[in-house]
Amino acid sequence: MASSDQLKALIKSHISRDDGQFLSVAMQVAAHEAKLGHGKLAIELREMIDAAKARIGQDASGKLVAIGSAAKPRGELANLLTVSHPVNRLGDMVLDEIALTQLQRVLKEQRHLARIKEHGLSPRRKLLLVGPPGTGKTMTASALAGELGIPLFLVRLDSLITKFMGETASKLRQVFDAVTDIRGVYFFDEFDAIGSQRGMANDVGEIRRVLNSFLQMIEQDTSNSLIIAATNHGDILDYALFRRFDDVVEYHLPTPVQATDLIRSRLGFFAPKPLRKDALLGRVEGLSHAEICRAVDAAIKDAILHDQTKVQPAELGRALEERRLISAKLAQNTKHLSSHAGSTAR
Repeated sequence: MASSDQLKALIKSHISRDDGQFLSVAMQVAAHEAKLGHGKLAIELREMIDAAKARIGQDASGKLVAIGSAAKPRGELANLLTVSHPVNRLGDMVLDEIALTQLQRVLKEQRHLARIKEHGLSPRRKLLLVGPPGTGKTMTASALAGELGIPLFLVRLDSLITKFMGETASKLRQVFDAVTDIRGVYFFDEFDAIGSQRGMANDVGEIRRVLNSFLQMIEQDTSNSLIIAATNHGDILDYALFRRFDDVVEYHLPTPVQATDLIRSRLGFFAPKPLRKDALLGRVEGLSHAEICRAVDAAIKDAILHDQTKVQPAELGRALEERRLISAKLAQNTKHLSSHAGSTAR
């Protein structure tokens, strides 16, 4: 017989329309019955669960459908959401202590979602990620989805924002309906495109209406999905946004020590022995998480193409230095463009 906690979890997941959670708890009940020696009942339960997985979401176009653990947008929603099923983990990332603690807390609360809701509370699930490009914001969304075993939905802002009044808000409503229908991680990247401060010089009416709609929808959302917004420009976000999120996670360029830890982790079996971290310290300063990963991947590919089982330290150093030069050039060009834009405005 199912425990009282399992019965309550089944009812709550049914009420919240969380099919994935419902079937997960049902599988726990089947496993429990098998342990008690109720083999026939356990088999019947598993057959019913398998049949339910095959049936979920076979109706309407324009809705998300789930087949087992997979979920796919249908109809017009397919133009607004891109789905993936990440296998990444937080352990794949190198984060500072504060950010890591915040994200581990989110995962812990999500994994004990039913217990928290029993006491009338809500787990953390609305996150704002702020920091420079390439510091791990996108990978965080992927890692949270991977850790929780739920799909990652990338919200396509290029399809969401249109020139027609009212149409964008309607599309945003479809996205939030999906948030309720299928549990997942819903990722709004480059969020400043719709979240910049109202009343700014470049503010336009349609974007202002979209932001107002987003504020209302995220406030009203009580689903079991995670909503993650990421921006490189936290300073221009509308102040009303910050209180809508459960946590604001800040990202920074990795310290030299964090960077060398990331290199070792990324190299895996290709790491040379010994890996002299002190020789890398001067080559990683100022590089982002993404830039370091690209450099390490380039060194690994070079080793593969030369039939080598380990990365050559000289090749790794060259790849890191190449990324440093590219990064410096991009920064210089950005500074020049900003200066030019400022002089033109004057």
